[in-house]
Amino acid sequence: MENWQAILSVIIFITVIVVIMTEWVHLTVTALLGALLLVFTNIMTLPEAVGYIGKSHGTLGLFFGVMVLVRAFEPTNIFSYIATQMVILAQGSGKKLLLGIVALVTPICAVLPNATTVMLLAPLIPPMAQEIGVNFVPLLILMVFVANSAGLLTLVGDPATFIVGDAVNISFIDYLAKLSLGGVLAVLTVVLTLPILFRKIWNTNLDNLAELPHPQINHPRVLIAGAFIVVFVLIFFVIGDSLPIPISPAAVALLGAALALLLSHQSRIDSVNNILRDVDWSTLIFFMSILVLIGGLEQTGVIKGLSGVLGLILGKNILLGSLLLLFVVGILSSVVPNIPLVVAMVPLIKQYLVNVGLAPAEILAADFQGELPAEVLPLFYAMMFGATLGGNGTLVGAASNIIAAGIAEQHGKRISFKTFLHYGIPITLLQLVTAALYVLVRFLI
Repeated sequence: MENWQAILSVIIFITVIVVIMTEWVHLTVTALLGALLLVFTNIMTLPEAVGYIGKSHGTLGLFFGVMVLVRAFEPTNIFSYIATQMVILAQGSGKKLLLGIVALVTPICAVLPNATTVMLLAPLIPPMAQEIGVNFVPLLILMVFVANSAGLLTLVGDPATFIVGDAVNISFIDYLAKLSLGGVLAVLTVVLTLPILFRKIWNTNLDNLAELPHPQINHPRVLIAGAFIVVFVLIFFVIGDSLPIPISPAAVALLGAALALLLSHQSRIDSVNNILRDVDWSTLIFFMSILVLIGGLEQTGVIKGLSGVLGLILGKNILLGSLLLLFVVGILSSVVPNIPLVVAMVPLIKQYLVNVGLAPAEILAADFQGELPAEVLPLFYAMMFGATLGGNGTLVGAASNIIAAGIAEQHGKRISFKTFLHYGIPITLLQLVTAALYVLVRFLI
């Protein structure tokens, strides 16, 4: 690939990130224009761009399916009803409400991808915040922090973690034994910062709960049928991949969406056109555009070139490499969504290991099913922690962040890049340091 194309792909990528950070243009428009520039400058063809999007078809299918599923049940008023019950359970205490969000999100993210959890639970936040008279933006940001952190509790909690785990063929049980404690520490870090970062909500108290509005559930029969659909989806999210004929989470989500559309249409609680119109297309298009931008870096050889630089800097020093990788990937993951980042980083790290003679060339095969040398695994563990926790740094760092921003816009408020940064920088720095200490003590000393 010619040098000018590599240089141009880097310039386009950096420009997109800078424009997003400065908020000159809406992030979806910025990313889409950047992706199209790669096509119009002939860095890649349109079919090649679509091919890079297709590599993450599972994630996109999952997002779309859950978005439709959640939107289909809005006419039942279930989200406002549950939000009111949560405020009552918290007895109007902002402190209990914040801890309740942590307690609700954490176990769910242990079995469901964090972005999926945010899509399912985030619609509860705006009505809940309205009832206790606080801004819902910090609550959405907290939910994202907890979801991203709890995604480290199991192999399936975060798509980025799953991608890295699948690359090194780590089992679900091995992950629990070796890495889950790191996820626990990440969640505890968030809890410890609540009285400081979320001080205003922490000190809020609603004295007269009797004055709360008490929304009623609409279309109870439809809701009961919908509950069966949701339970079916959740069960197959967990067991689908282990069935004799595996069913991917994306396929399950799309089937759930189709059934929800059928139920809405037949019961006449809403039209199919209305539901599909309200899907968060902005988030989906942004994510697809970022995948194309990462693809441009891969196609022009930028990523392969970085693996050579990595070899020159690190040599065979796994301890230095693991710690450096954790922080570098953490910082990168703050400005690049972590899913496409790890998709790009996994082959880079494998190529580096082959270059310096720490692993055989067979690990580069797409269908590699063997075990990597035990001494190099801390590199991949560090990448898991860096990619997942670094996603808490900025608004574009993780898919769940982008989804939360989309939900905020749908409820009339915008999570600005600056606002997210105010909360994200301290949380991310604390979590990366904690993760580095864990990797150092658990695997390298």
